[in-house]
Amino acid sequence: MPKTLVVGASTNPGRYSNTAIRRLVEKNIETTAFGIRGGTVSDVQIKDNLRDFQNIDTVTLYLNPKNQKEYYQQIIDLNPKRVIFNPGTENPEFYKILENAGIEVEVACTLVLLATGQY
Repeated sequence: MPKTLVVGASTNPGRYSNTAIRRLVEKNIETTAFGIRGGTVSDVQIKDNLRDFQNIDTVTLYLNPKNQKEYYQQIIDLNPKRVIFNPGTENPEFYKILENAGIEVEVACTLVLLATGQY
């Protein structure tokens, strides 16, 4: 089953990354999470090291472009099939880097994709 990694995960229920984790789990999508602070959301442990992840199909970003920079190479090294740039995370510089690495870029909202069956 394809696995999704939520980057920028938060235990704060008011954050979109938190909602995304919960909705992914509700849709029975294998979900993992990375954030600067650990914790758990819907039985998904938020890890603080991107090197802890393997076999990732989709990365869904919840980090603003400035905070993405330090993770460019680590995300590429995960070799996901696609990276979803949620609203507020748009980053043309990173789009080019990912596309040059053969990784699909999708500028969309994970929550909308899930709600409309397009995920």
